[in-house]
Amino acid sequence: MNRLTIIGNLTRDPELRTTPSGANVCSFSVAVNRRNRRDAQNGQPEADFFRVSAWNQLGENCAKFLAKGRKVAVVGPVSVRTYQGSDGQTHASLEVMANEVEFLTSRSEADSEGGYAAPAAPVSAPAEAPSAGFTAVETDELPF
Repeated sequence: MNRLTIIGNLTRDPELRTTPSGANVCSFSVAVNRRNRRDAQNGQPEADFFRVSAWNQLGENCAKFLAKGRKVAVVGPVSVRTYQGSDGQTHASLEVMANEVEFLTSRSEADSEGGYAAPAAPVSAPAEAPSAGFTAVETDELPF
């Protein structure tokens, strides 16, 4: 079984593309900090980086609601891609094809960062309670 679950932060804003067949794909990278491991030079946590691809509606939602720095949980199969870098070295990249993406940055945190573009639910004044069949009761009269 090939199923990976990661929790980390986006390293860049997601990019949404459309394939020639019309399917949407969103690509982004997630940095996952290693527990109790620090880089000796600058004291930052060591991290592993994963490229993530989310397709169709999931990809559209990721592109709409995610941004650099947001915390996410991603579940899906992982594959290793090798490529030749500009320096002539062979590099490896871990890529996750997302089956599930959970947005872990709260709306209040995202809003304070200028985040989520989702419209807030309209606020309306409370409706008057119908008086037919109801009797107003003082809270002092309640037995509990």
